[in-house]
Amino acid sequence: MSDSAPRLLLLDSASLYFRAFYGVPARAEVPSGIPTNAVAGFLDMIATLITRYRPTHVVACWDDDWRPQWRVDAIPTYKAHRVADDPAEGEEVPDELSPQVPVIAEALAAIGIPRIGAAGYEADDVIGTLAMAHRGQMPVDVVTGDRDLFQLVDDASGTRVIYTARGGVRDPDVVTQTFLADKYAVASGDAYADMAALRGDTSDGLPGVKGIGDKTAAALIADFGSLAGVREAVASGDPRIKGARRANLEAASDYLDVAPLVVRVAHDVPIPDVDLRLPSDIADPATMSRLAVDHGLTSPFDRIATALRG
Repeated sequence: MSDSAPRLLLLDSASLYFRAFYGVPARAEVPSGIPTNAVAGFLDMIATLITRYRPTHVVACWDDDWRPQWRVDAIPTYKAHRVADDPAEGEEVPDELSPQVPVIAEALAAIGIPRIGAAGYEADDVIGTLAMAHRGQMPVDVVTGDRDLFQLVDDASGTRVIYTARGGVRDPDVVTQTFLADKYAVASGDAYADMAALRGDTSDGLPGVKGIGDKTAAALIADFGSLAGVREAVASGDPRIKGARRANLEAASDYLDVAPLVVRVAHDVPIPDVDLRLPSDIADPATMSRLAVDHGLTSPFDRIATALRG
């Protein structure tokens, strides 16, 4: 991979392995007795991404804390509907997926792809920190099925989102500022974050402002420049905001005080000093062979090895 132009690929790992779990049919039983559809699908995704985008650096970003307390303190409904019946168990994860996650972690180590998380932070925050740290050094591709990360898009630095929600990694939406303008009528990743705070997101338990969806939020951001500009217009009695819209924005004042903290990904997560360069071959062939035999993963690992040597 050393002959390629520098490019950093940041994987939203949970987004991808959840997609693999639901999208890849159950596979034949293997010696370990553990289901392997999510593992195989995740490895196939990585092989496809390496082959298509030729990154020189790759990180599997990890949710060390999928629902950080500091976000819950700000907005108690944040991801509340996804908490398991026993809150001590954390996020509700399908029984057949749970045992596959440690196998994915082992597989990444065998391949030589660093897996980075941080205590008290989500994978999104790790992605945000790494993306910002490498701006100006190399283009960055963020691979996710989560719209939240559209806020990182920045054409000037070559930061894009490879959005897998509709077409997977084989036919993704490549999100640039042009995509944001065409799809959401916002000019930048920053503007998307402000729009998202106004709009809210029921899938994350963020209420948003009553009566404000994508179009209205985008129009407000366009008219007043930013969420801060919208709030200043409300506070100053700007006549362009009136009636029910003004009343709803005023009623949501407490929410809007904290929404940016929750919606915007962190840019200052403590990241260990790790070599992010993608290896030119499998880093630990012995571990790879064991995993391949125990879990029936020979074909996915072969595809990874071919991609690395490409």
